[in-house]
Amino acid sequence: MKVNRVKKKSIRTTIFGTVRNVAGLVCIFAVAIIIYIYLYRHPLKPVFTVSQVAFTGNKHLADDELRALAGVRLHESMFAVSGKEVSTQVLKSPWVRSVSLRREFPDRVSITIKEAEPFALLDKDGHLFLIDEKGKLLEELKDNAVPFLPVIESDPLKEKEGFSEALNLVRFMNAKGFSSDRDRIAVIAHRPHDLSVRVDEILVKVGSGGYEEKIEKFVQLEEEIRKMGISVDYIDLRFTDKAIVKPVSHEVVK
Repeated sequence: MKVNRVKKKSIRTTIFGTVRNVAGLVCIFAVAIIIYIYLYRHPLKPVFTVSQVAFTGNKHLADDELRALAGVRLHESMFAVSGKEVSTQVLKSPWVRSVSLRREFPDRVSITIKEAEPFALLDKDGHLFLIDEKGKLLEELKDNAVPFLPVIESDPLKEKEGFSEALNLVRFMNAKGFSSDRDRIAVIAHRPHDLSVRVDEILVKVGSGGYEEKIEKFVQLEEEIRKMGISVDYIDLRFTDKAIVKPVSHEVVK
């Protein structure tokens, strides 16, 4: 009899424990549903949210353009802003060379931009493009803009060598301050050995290389031409031992 009572007690304890476990699970499940419904209707707001996106270092790109590229949304979590994603998006602009992002808690995202510097203008099929020192297109100039940088007349895709040599010539002229002393400089770049540059109203055939000597020689000849008051068709500086000045009517060898 005693054994039977022990067995019955053990069964009741097991049943009670099972019921209690099931009831506990039901309660937990019910609480989870209530919390889910509440959060669905009343989602928790992030503690730190973006209320300001500030840009520094941009001179040519407007803040609105950069903000659209960066894709940082106001009121989103500061922790949700990915520096890698922002950099990838902003670097799609040809003007942008580098990007760095800093979170300034509690609500400010600061983005520093390093832009490309306009180096020259590319005249391609009658269209003017701003280019950087490597010849990369930055943007097209519209509305008959007046050239304010040296112009390179070339097709970079079809005349790669001539275009590359033209960049070298402009780089030299800019470094020496020659470009800034002139109203207009246009480099005609089809083939390296035929490289020419129109300095104001004078066409100068320079070819490739030896630019320092050639530019110095041109400056000397320009002064003499001005004193003589003659009209020049072109000056040819492609030869090492002489310079050819071709006036409108006849040719003079210096």
